[in-house]
Amino acid sequence: MKKVDRRIGKSQEAIKKAIVELMTEKNFDTITIQDISDRANVSRGTIYLHYVDKFDLLDKLIEEHIDELRELCKSAADMSFTDGNIIWFEYFGRNFLFFSTMLASKGAPTFRSRFLEFVIEELRVDIDVIKGKNQGLNEEIILQFFGTAIVGIVEWWFKNKKPSSPEVVAKQVGTLLDRNL
Repeated sequence: MKKVDRRIGKSQEAIKKAIVELMTEKNFDTITIQDISDRANVSRGTIYLHYVDKFDLLDKLIEEHIDELRELCKSAADMSFTDGNIIWFEYFGRNFLFFSTMLASKGAPTFRSRFLEFVIEELRVDIDVIKGKNQGLNEEIILQFFGTAIVGIVEWWFKNKKPSSPEVVAKQVGTLLDRNL
C-alpha cells in the first residue's frame, strides 16, 4: 500500500469533508471550487493538484466508499447475511454524514445508482436459480428485488436519522436475506 505524506492526506481529507458538508447546505451544481477551497482551508491550486474538478472529486469520494464496502464484503464472505450486515451498517454509521448526504442530495443522483449496482454485484454470487428456493425464478428480477430493497432500507435508515441501531437493522435485513436467498 502506497504511503501518503501526512500533509497531503490532511489536505485531501479536508477537501473531501468540505464537499460533503457543502452538499448538506446547497445543491452540488451551485458549489464552486472556491467554496470547497474556503471550507477546506486550502488553496484552489491544492484542490487541482488532486482532482480535475468538483465532479472528479465527488466521483473519487464515492468510489473510495464503494471500494471500502467491497473490502468489507470480502472480509464477510464466509459469514451469514446477518453477521455480514452488521459490518456494513456499522460502516454506514461511522460514515453517516457521507451516506446521508449522498442519498438525500439531488446533486448526487449517480451515487444511488452506483450503490445499487454495487449491491446487485455483491448479491449475484449468492443467487441460485438452478436449485433451492429460487429455482426457476429470473435471476435479474431477484437481484433487482433484493438490491433495491437493501438500498431502500439504507436510505430509510439515513433519512430517518438512524431510528434503530446498526445492529438491529443489520440483523433484521440479514435475517430476511438469509431466509430468502
